[in-house]
Amino acid sequence: MTDVSRRHASGPGQDEPEPDPESVARSIALRKLAAAPQTRAQLDEAMAKRGVPEVVREHVLRRFTDVGLIDDAMFARTWVESRQAGRGLARRALAHELRRRGVDSAVVEDAVAEIDPEAEQAKARELVARRLASSRGLDPEKRTRRLAGMLARKGYPAGVAYRVVREALEAEGVREDDLPVEHEW
Repeated sequence: MTDVSRRHASGPGQDEPEPDPESVARSIALRKLAAAPQTRAQLDEAMAKRGVPEVVREHVLRRFTDVGLIDDAMFARTWVESRQAGRGLARRALAHELRRRGVDSAVVEDAVAEIDPEAEQAKARELVARRLASSRGLDPEKRTRRLAGMLARKGYPAGVAYRVVREALEAEGVREDDLPVEHEW
């Protein structure tokens, strides 16, 4: 017995008709989409948790896709733009987040490919500039590790992180000899 039918199998109002699983699926999807953009996989998972049969879920998801209510490619592009601009996430972190939300790998790759490498490096420089002042007073090696670590957590490759941090510290007057060699950190 599914969760949908279990709710109406006992208790007061036993003579109420069992809700149509397709209506339940549509209701779940519309409610989730009204709250926030969702991927096809997220909607499928929400319906599965409520006991909607797979064949019904697939039918509703296909219909919602056909009418444009579900568009994983649009979701991925919007997600990338928003998270890259707002949180400064790099391609790797964005791809990971999208895959975790069930977006197909090809769609993920297309979405992150739209990030301009120069814009990505500019965002890394901006992130470092915001944190640079709070690390003053620390030795250059510790500053390098902290700033590069912050960029790494946001998905920036080690080479990019090291280069951006090194540039920022040198611009601040830290001597090149005081900075760690890339492979040492």
